[in-house]
Amino acid sequence: MAQPTQTNSATATSVAGPVRLHRALGLWNLIIIGMVIIQPTAPMGIYGVISNKAHGHVVTTILIAMVAMLFTAISYGRMARVYPSAGSAYTYVGQEMHSALGYIVGWGMVMDYLLNPLICTAFCAKAAMNILPGLSYYVWIVIFAAFFTWMNLRGIKTSANFDEALCAGMFLVVLIFLGAVARAVWQAYHGVAFYTHPFYEPGQFHMKTIFAGTSVAVLSYIGFDAVSTLSEEVENPRRNILLATVLLCLIAGLLSGIEVYAAQLIWGSKPFPSDQVESAFAIVSRQAGGAILFQIVNFTLLVANMGSGMGAQLAAGRLLYGMGRGNALPKKIFGAIERRHRIPRNNILLVGAFALAGAGTLEFFASRLGGGAYEIGAQCLNFGAVIAFMGVNAASLIHEARPTSGRNPVVLVMAALGFLLCGFIWLNLSRPALILGASWMALGIAYGAVRTRGFKAELVTFEIPSDTA
Repeated sequence: MAQPTQTNSATATSVAGPVRLHRALGLWNLIIIGMVIIQPTAPMGIYGVISNKAHGHVVTTILIAMVAMLFTAISYGRMARVYPSAGSAYTYVGQEMHSALGYIVGWGMVMDYLLNPLICTAFCAKAAMNILPGLSYYVWIVIFAAFFTWMNLRGIKTSANFDEALCAGMFLVVLIFLGAVARAVWQAYHGVAFYTHPFYEPGQFHMKTIFAGTSVAVLSYIGFDAVSTLSEEVENPRRNILLATVLLCLIAGLLSGIEVYAAQLIWGSKPFPSDQVESAFAIVSRQAGGAILFQIVNFTLLVANMGSGMGAQLAAGRLLYGMGRGNALPKKIFGAIERRHRIPRNNILLVGAFALAGAGTLEFFASRLGGGAYEIGAQCLNFGAVIAFMGVNAASLIHEARPTSGRNPVVLVMAALGFLLCGFIWLNLSRPALILGASWMALGIAYGAVRTRGFKAELVTFEIPSDTA
């Protein structure tokens, strides 16, 4: 006798159509994921570099960068309302301008999104060696790359819950640091000028050095755009993506500004020795709160980069999924969704493997040339990110200029200013970043030419899913 067939949601999904990403995130989840990718401690790792470049005016560069990022965040949010797709900037530019331009922007984003997990893996390995020096760097990168990948394979909601715990811990350490600074400053008398020097110190303020510092300060915001890659896993994406991107920039900018302002009150504008630039914020912490705070900040930076590494891998997987679904990358590999957890499993595994291999390879060669994997990767991180920022601002400008959109003059001006400010920041990137970034873009254009037989065929297609899928 034949047994009755049982059906479940997974079976129903397979009958009804292809498996899609799962809408499980609210606005708060988006903000938390974005803050962990950006890191509440974002300016701590680059504080010494900016301070040396801008002659101590770190808070000024952070606030200038925030203005550019706010304009860009508004452009991201408005485009997400039109195209709620995991492809993010790749989709926005491809739909509004040209599919080939969308592909080029997407290829630039791939560089940014692949480098972020790589440098986080490298940084975590270096930080862990300071705590448990018995294990080598190469053992640690295996541990962290495997952990990041394992967490992201468990599904979007698991990643979001873990991110909330990380974010709470990082905010607590920031509060402890600010309390130590307030106590140290309170115990000594200072005139009014002392409190304004972090913004403007006569004799040390030069626009050329401020702009040089701003090109690095943008790193404090890298990751806010990643929430747009989660558009297909968000409830009400047309509303929540816009709110999340703008709120993330404001929160990150104000929090970063407060952190570096407090640090400058302790350290001033004096330069850091070249061999202490990476640990500059921890050195300031020791001066403000002693050896205990120094160790707390060191450990927190390790935890922060763990969260950022996982979040960056999460976003990279969604970007590759959007490009794979549109045939910009092989669809069978990059455009596939795993049925149980409804995640782009292939992409998560590939990003994890790239982070592991890249962190090991860069360290091997860098150790012979001087430097490290983290330093080399960080120099190139902004290249692809700022290209994407310019592309989204341009797409928003073009969309808003169409008669059917209403031609809101405020939005037009903000998109134009965002494009110009990001372009200026891009031109001020370091020479190694421009050279390596240009090489990556040349590789991507060559791949596109091969795929389309000299760009004679359509390069990519775009799929905009339903808001409730």
